[in-house]
Amino acid sequence: MEVVIVADAKAGGELIADAMAALLRRKPDALLGVATGSTPLPVYQALAAGVSSGAVDASKARIAQLDEYVGLPADHPESYSSVLRREVLEPLGIGMDAFMGPDGTAEDVQGACEAYDRELAEAGGVDLQLLGIGTDGHIGFNEPCSSLASRTRIKTLTEQTRVDNARFFDGDIGQVPHHVITQGIGTILEARHLVLLATGEGKADAVAATVEGPVAAVCPASALQLHPHATVVVDEAAASKLKLADYFRHTYANKPDWQGI
Repeated sequence: MEVVIVADAKAGGELIADAMAALLRRKPDALLGVATGSTPLPVYQALAAGVSSGAVDASKARIAQLDEYVGLPADHPESYSSVLRREVLEPLGIGMDAFMGPDGTAEDVQGACEAYDRELAEAGGVDLQLLGIGTDGHIGFNEPCSSLASRTRIKTLTEQTRVDNARFFDGDIGQVPHHVITQGIGTILEARHLVLLATGEGKADAVAATVEGPVAAVCPASALQLHPHATVVVDEAAASKLKLADYFRHTYANKPDWQGI
């Protein structure tokens, strides 16, 4: 995989937004896979700034959701469909008709998972999937020891993940659902380009395990090593435990401009 070390979260967001903009120029109706949480916000903000200035045309783009809480109504402010509407769709001027995601309120949750996998395939697959990473190495909601071949399915959140997400629920862990629907690792690996953004010292151990550790289910993000086009963008703090950090800086500094990320 390619590792790009940037100065800070803003620089990382701008780099990834530039890659998304280049993709949209090549393929205006590209299917962009998006993640929630605080880490990807600089990406969405930079892309929205490009749309506002006229430098980026996202009018034909399609958006695919990575995961969703089970049991939260779609109009709940912290359902991921609501979050993505506020943070991605509205700023980019994309309508809900171009948005796809799993139904976290379905009576048949397993059926909803299988239906979402089919929907992604029928849409032609995700062109670029943006990912964050948990402090324990999870991607999407594929918690440690998730199968590296897993498909979209229901998962039970670890206590640590619920603690981490309580900040979105007024700090009350009791409001954080115990279950989610998430694209599986096998599903995620079908995207044509995977881009993982990690910022802050708290992600340094997970980044090191992802990039330099063995491919192992205990660190789900390490499965990115199996992908033919995976890019890991990290700030200096998140890169602080990489043994090959200097090599990564050298290779990126000497990369042909036309190659992109």
